[in-house]
Amino acid sequence: MKQTGTDVNRMVLHGRVAQPPALSHCNHEVEFFTFPLAVSRLSGVADQVNVVASRALLEGCGWLERGEEVTVHGEVRTFNNRSGVGSRLIISVFAKELLLEQGEDENRLLLSGTLCKPPSLRSTPLGRTICDMILAVNRRYGRADYLPCITWGSLAHQCGGMEVGSTLYFEGRLQSRTYTKNLGDRTEERVAFEVSVMNLAAREALEPAAL
Repeated sequence: MKQTGTDVNRMVLHGRVAQPPALSHCNHEVEFFTFPLAVSRLSGVADQVNVVASRALLEGCGWLERGEEVTVHGEVRTFNNRSGVGSRLIISVFAKELLLEQGEDENRLLLSGTLCKPPSLRSTPLGRTICDMILAVNRRYGRADYLPCITWGSLAHQCGGMEVGSTLYFEGRLQSRTYTKNLGDRTEERVAFEVSVMNLAAREALEPAAL
């Protein structure tokens, strides 16, 4: 499906650095580093979100040590891992701003995109309704990120009736989930990421002033 234009993709995280930044890759002679950020939910469970930041951003805040509180402003990005090791789809937050500050944990994503596969409506063993979706979120220059999204309850029923090509605007969070992968002769614990949709929104609600 050919996508045009640029969608809304704005992420705000506040949490604690779980591990110091490690070199990830170089792009156009710029070094990028990655570090996991632990962000607590209201339930007390913590999501561990991977953040990618340039050397300049990290040096601007004096680098980062384990346990430091930091606020991240950026956008969600996806990358297809073709190494054969670990999860195939890598989801991270590309940092555009880092702020060393204290505050309440925050995990807020404003997103718009196009439904690129038929939504999948299902029920949990306890009878709760879930809808799984894949959303194509356009960047500049013709590139797009393909994000797995999940909705619950009445919102799941609403999304389950949408058609491929529908445009969604919503507020949500990026959450992590640990699962066990069966590799035949052994099992391996892995972490998957998905966007949990909290509520649908009108386009006006995703204007820059909303974050």
